[in-house]
Amino acid sequence: MRLARLTFELVLVGLCVMGIMAWILPEHLPALVRVLPYVLLLVVAILAVGAGYGRRRRARDRYVFHAWALPALIGLLAMPAAYAVSDVVQPSNGTTAIAILSAAGILVAIRLYMGNGGFEPWLVRRVMVVGTGAEAAEVEKSLAWASPHVRIVGFYPVGPDETVVSTDRVLSDGPTLTALARSRRVDEIIVAVRERRDQSVPLDQLLDCRLAGTRVLGLSSYFERTMGQVRLDSLRASWLIFGEGFRQGLLRTILKRGFDIIAAALLLALFWPLMLLCAALILLDNGLPILYRQERTGKAGRPFTLYKFRSMRRDAEGDGNPRWASLNDARVTRLGAVLRRFRLDELPQLYNVLRGDMSLVGPRPERPHFVSELSRQIPFYNARHSVKPGLTGWAQVRYRYGESVNDAARKLEYDLYYVKNHTLFLDFIILFRTVAVVLTGTGGR
Repeated sequence: MRLARLTFELVLVGLCVMGIMAWILPEHLPALVRVLPYVLLLVVAILAVGAGYGRRRRARDRYVFHAWALPALIGLLAMPAAYAVSDVVQPSNGTTAIAILSAAGILVAIRLYMGNGGFEPWLVRRVMVVGTGAEAAEVEKSLAWASPHVRIVGFYPVGPDETVVSTDRVLSDGPTLTALARSRRVDEIIVAVRERRDQSVPLDQLLDCRLAGTRVLGLSSYFERTMGQVRLDSLRASWLIFGEGFRQGLLRTILKRGFDIIAAALLLALFWPLMLLCAALILLDNGLPILYRQERTGKAGRPFTLYKFRSMRRDAEGDGNPRWASLNDARVTRLGAVLRRFRLDELPQLYNVLRGDMSLVGPRPERPHFVSELSRQIPFYNARHSVKPGLTGWAQVRYRYGESVNDAARKLEYDLYYVKNHTLFLDFIILFRTVAVVLTGTGGR
């Protein structure tokens, strides 16, 4: 459903940009046809940046602003590049600005309209939840957050679990699950119980529903699809072993490494003046050393030296005891707070990417001390070391900065999703969303 919506937005916004420019400058229509492929690539980038902000059912003003302002900014900066690449004479900056701003406004209008029930007759998905306990309540909450176009037709009671959901939404236990799914025109069934082998779960009826064309999802698959995470509280080793994903492959590895080298070299060429400025400011503000070296754990558990701009006092860990960085950490210098807020302290890690210690996208590398501690306390933690660590990652654009074991567990759920589903396309989405995180300075400590 989300892919269909993004495709719809892609086509509509792209046509809007071209249509507005053709209406203002009809004599440029043949040239506009030549630049169309580059405009579509640009629109993909715009949608990727705005995707995380426009889908909340009750979006606050700042999310609507981000969904409009950031895509518009990217469009205004990148549109001249699209003309240059296609060797087409660019219309005036005013014409380009009108087209981009209008398309961004249309994008927000579409998302607001859809978020308030627009197109509902065509988009609504009817869901039945098997279970009435805490897991069922969590599914209900996440569905309300993820999409306004889902209607829970009811909760089918099974097992001895305490009923947590609203009792008026619990379906009668008279008709069978199969009959209820048919009579209520259910599109999807989510089995929200921890142990599906419990005899109270009607597996034969779930099979009948599946054979009749109704989609059936367990908790792990549901959270993976809807929330972009692999939930630890509903995860079993068998699901990881026998499920899809976790593909590595030689071709995938070569393509990812080639992309890392090219992109890291281009970013270094682009940001070296900013990096020199950061180095000079650190020297003036807090003296030497400018760079901070720290041992981190890489792919397959191999240690490597990570480089960052120093953002803390020189005696930040003078007692020799590693500690999590916390909100308003007293060890962070005034300049360091700015560097960390906008992730500028991470720029030297482009060197780690070129060396092959890291990738541009992947789980963030952790210190060996914390890896040892977290591996004992969090199940499947070492699975994140099956791929190279990254300069940015799925957990970084989906979850706040971590400062505890509980935060590490929540971020691991996103890291496992990335490890299981990583592709170059997902890497592009993460990189685009990282741009939004950096521009807004959200999540830095």
